[in-house]
Amino acid sequence: MAHSKSAIKRIRQSITANERNKARRTRVRNAIKSVRMALEDKNLEAAKTEYKKLVPIVDKMVSLGILHQNVAARTKSRLNKHILNLSQQN
Repeated sequence: MAHSKSAIKRIRQSITANERNKARRTRVRNAIKSVRMALEDKNLEAAKTEYKKLVPIVDKMVSLGILHQNVAARTKSRLNKHILNLSQQN
């Protein structure tokens, strides 16, 4: 257990930040999942719409330090590649 006032405050702050970051990670994962579900259903319009919602969310998480820049770029690139493949099949 922390003894100093500053250590006690840091514990409080880290718990708050942890909860906030957990919610943000969940939001990103749900957005990615919605794009993947649309791709599985072979619904091109829904996939494009969900992808357009996903991009600003992922970019925001990069700026907040929740995701690494390369992870975000790789995720967006792979999903966009799947959307392009689906559009060529139709």
